[in-house]
Amino acid sequence: MDFIKEYPFIIAEVAQAHDGSLGNAHAFIDAIASTGAHAIKFQTHIAAAESTLDEPWRVRFSPQDDTRYDYWQRMGFTAAQWAALADHARGAGLIFSSSPFSTEAVELLQKLAVPFWKVPSGEVSNREILEAMWRTQKPLIFSSGMSGYDELDWAVAQTRLRNIPLALLQCTTAYPCPPQKWGLNQIAALRERYHCPVGFSDHSGGIYAPLAATALGADILEVHVTLSRQMFGPDVIASVTIEELARLVEGAKAIRQALDHPVDKMQIAAELSGMKQIFGRSWALRADLPAGSILEAQHLTLKKPGTGIPAGDQEKILGRKLRHDKSRQYLLTWDDLE
Repeated sequence: MDFIKEYPFIIAEVAQAHDGSLGNAHAFIDAIASTGAHAIKFQTHIAAAESTLDEPWRVRFSPQDDTRYDYWQRMGFTAAQWAALADHARGAGLIFSSSPFSTEAVELLQKLAVPFWKVPSGEVSNREILEAMWRTQKPLIFSSGMSGYDELDWAVAQTRLRNIPLALLQCTTAYPCPPQKWGLNQIAALRERYHCPVGFSDHSGGIYAPLAATALGADILEVHVTLSRQMFGPDVIASVTIEELARLVEGAKAIRQALDHPVDKMQIAAELSGMKQIFGRSWALRADLPAGSILEAQHLTLKKPGTGIPAGDQEKILGRKLRHDKSRQYLLTWDDLE
């Protein structure tokens, strides 16, 4: 995964949120680049290569497309338009990527020199597309939202048979995905089973799930993005806004930095010994006492700072006599005692 320079690697998923507008697609690039995300990802659908008129709607959301096939046609860009999007993204400091949904889409994107392939949840067992990806020898990132371990075992084994790097993303294909289906436990399970980079593909519509995934060691985060919650499209409800993406990037980087620098409790305690004296407490009197007073427990209290007689030395104070008058406004010292 040489294209990853920083963890967690954050992919902002535009998918079909541009609604077929090339202008919107370019607007997404500039907006996402401003957040500090590492990569932008689209989806490349070529209707004639991917679909038929028999394809049903998952959710009938479009008032202008009679069929799902019509929708894919409207979502498509030309090769030249895809090239312009890739150039724009790279010029903005983003890694450009797109999920191909046909071998023709793989061929188109290969010409644009995408550095990795993102395999959508529904294509993990699509050997035709995977063979086209494998031939390029580029790393594959698999979403696992529709796959059991048997299917993932096969995909991982076949990819490794070809000596191709891979990563797996925990994903639940639900839009939006409720907390009880985030599957955060699968981050550790996938890492233990496959010994590869593991991440989280989010459909929750907020930043809590990907931040929690980061805290559990996710190497890659993928989140759907919308320019506004008022935008049109089926994925808006499962997307974060640009402002939320910026907060996610900031938070994920901080969490990863913390994970990469485990704390030695004893070392920290030693480093804070001076601070402990300032915030600590030592023995003092509850009230002013004259010289000759015999100190009893009711005379004593603990007050700041911790530079005097330590709290653990109470037994060494009890029964001792004061050498001189002592104010409650000052800490007791050993010189105060006979």
